[in-house]
Amino acid sequence: MTKRGTFLVTAADEDSAVLRDVSGGQVHALGRNPDVAEGDVLDATIAPEPPLEVTWAVEEITARRSVAVERVDEPPSERAREAARDLDSGEIETLASEAGETHVIAVPAHRIDDAAAEVAADDGTRERAAALGAERVSVRAGEDFVSVRYR
Repeated sequence: MTKRGTFLVTAADEDSAVLRDVSGGQVHALGRNPDVAEGDVLDATIAPEPPLEVTWAVEEITARRSVAVERVDEPPSERAREAARDLDSGEIETLASEAGETHVIAVPAHRIDDAAAEVAADDGTRERAAALGAERVSVRAGEDFVSVRYR
């Protein structure tokens, strides 16, 4: 039973690696490392390794890329600021554009810097970027929200 999809490499050493399917979140431990590094995004086909089929092997990698995630000191866009005005703490709004997608996340003002740092370091941010086909993520902080731009 082979599986084709887009995977984020969440861990890797010289002997093995762990992939997370960005469309469903399923985790696949590889029995050997096919020369991938943590943070790589793979369009690949994988299959369970016999005889126990507990680990997986990469059969084919059709594309490999990385996702750059950076904390940007510039202020969020006017559109993101407008969206944030209508949000209560903890709520999120998605803004679509031709250039990509932006998530606006309302956060208590005293947590802005911590929240921006957490979003930038979170594997989930890279997973969403990979699922969206983005190669770059910019995290910006407003007065009471964080803006995450995927492009």
